[in-house]
Amino acid sequence: MKDVNEELLEHLTILYGPAQARKTIDKLLNIVSSYQSHIAPQNPSFNDLSRALISQKDSILITYGDMVQRHSTPPLQVLGQFLYRNLRELVSTVHILPFYPYSSDDGFSILDYKVVNPALGSWEDVGEIGRHFRLMFDAVINHISAESDWFQAYLAEEPEFNDYFIAVDEKNDFSEVFRPRDLPLITRVLGKSGPKSVWTTFSADQVDLNYSNPEVLLAIVDILLFYVSNGAEFIRLDAIAFLWKEEGTASINLPQTHQIIQILRLALDMAAPHVSIITETNVPHEQNISYFGDGSNEAQLVYNFSLPPLVLHAFHSGDARKLSNWSSRLETPSDKTFFLNFLASHDGIGLMPARGILDETEIEELARKVEELGGFVSYRANPDGSKSPYELNINYLDALADSEEPAQDLELISRRFLTSQAIMLAIKGVPGIYFHSMFGSRGWIEEVKKTGLARTINRQKLNVENLYADLSSSGSLRSLVFLGYKRLLRARRSWAAFHPLAHQSIVTIHPSAFACLRSSIDGKKKFLGIHNVSGDEIHINLTSASLGEELPDPLYDLLREERVDLAAVGGIELSLPPYDMLWLGWPLES
Repeated sequence: MKDVNEELLEHLTILYGPAQARKTIDKLLNIVSSYQSHIAPQNPSFNDLSRALISQKDSILITYGDMVQRHSTPPLQVLGQFLYRNLRELVSTVHILPFYPYSSDDGFSILDYKVVNPALGSWEDVGEIGRHFRLMFDAVINHISAESDWFQAYLAEEPEFNDYFIAVDEKNDFSEVFRPRDLPLITRVLGKSGPKSVWTTFSADQVDLNYSNPEVLLAIVDILLFYVSNGAEFIRLDAIAFLWKEEGTASINLPQTHQIIQILRLALDMAAPHVSIITETNVPHEQNISYFGDGSNEAQLVYNFSLPPLVLHAFHSGDARKLSNWSSRLETPSDKTFFLNFLASHDGIGLMPARGILDETEIEELARKVEELGGFVSYRANPDGSKSPYELNINYLDALADSEEPAQDLELISRRFLTSQAIMLAIKGVPGIYFHSMFGSRGWIEEVKKTGLARTINRQKLNVENLYADLSSSGSLRSLVFLGYKRLLRARRSWAAFHPLAHQSIVTIHPSAFACLRSSIDGKKKFLGIHNVSGDEIHINLTSASLGEELPDPLYDLLREERVDLAAVGGIELSLPPYDMLWLGWPLES
């Protein structure tokens, strides 16, 4: 069996050749060693940290550092106080979206990886949130701001930075390169000795780093370990599928990218075995799950990117069968790997992950419906010059709407939204909950008009006092959604059958019902979740044949916290109102 040094050397040799690999590994091990002495696993007694640190009590709240604000108070302090007051017994982890100084893209064009944006607060403010929640940081390591010191040093042709970025000849053929945005791939810049053309996957202000230079990889290893030293237990590798570029290829999901992730995993395992990598790869499902590697050597968690468009399709069509069929095949390669299940985020709803599951007509219909509901559709450029829908930009609650229903029916709106969220919470994996989903926000249309950026629709900043007022207003949409979310999360945390490693089977009981049957690791606790994705009342006859096991009597309604005596309610024939859900657990006693 290879030791860690041998594995590292093997990966480095594949990337850089034998001579350069031997030079690089010594530098890499020195970086790891420099952090090892002051990074200690949170639970050093656990032999299997990934299993010990993740359970049904874990969920991840996704938020910007300035999502809630109060005049004259650093936003990270306001956020920390708000989360402590409202969520410390509901979610375990807070993912603070990039909180570093930036020049564009709401934080994803970073000026300095190791500095907290002074407009948000300080490392002390981040650490205070970490006193009450586990922390997840972004590693935006595919690119850096064109205004950063790194890129400015490159333009000044300082020797250390000469190969930090990818200079290209514009005459070469880049037609095969996958384009996530309808923007130029190559940006012309002026260096000390004249003009240059550099690779910019996402925008002219986001210049791609050159990982064919091992010094770039070493700098990034140092940054990741710096994040861990400041409290990160989860590290999100942003846009990681684009990391390695090679002319004549699509420059996405290349084998070298997987080699780099394996190097990062080894470095983190040596210095901080309690830390998990999460890959953000908005690509078709089979490519997405490749970032688990063999189940032990790449990401511990992978964003479940196919889930948001498939849930949306189910509610738009009133038909859960495609969602159910796909969910029934969800597997990870080991018991140390997990899906990060999410529906909404700071970005839009990616459509690439639905391709191959939904047909093109269904994808086009999703796009049409979103535009009808006031959202936006972002397109990507294809090699043949055509464009395809790439991302739906709309608040997820708004995306579920029916344009013909009364806008004032807040009970219906909240129930439908919460049922969509319940699907995400019920299935196998770790939930990732966007701040605006937890608190019933709508789309920020007025700000989109100011910025001209479709993604702004999901990124509203809230005055914390106004938010508290809305939450305390009985019957308001925010109040209805937050109260419902609290019930869902409390039920999930209390029942062992929701453990990310608990067995799951998707059962077919009605075309409009998404039904999920879970069994705890020890087999003692069972859960059946039934979710009506249609606007009609549905009638269900639960049988041992459809479920694969007998339902005992009584059951326990996890959301209403009451017994369900089957004999008293007429057995196992159930009616479920439009867009409603039923979470049943058994046995009542351990």
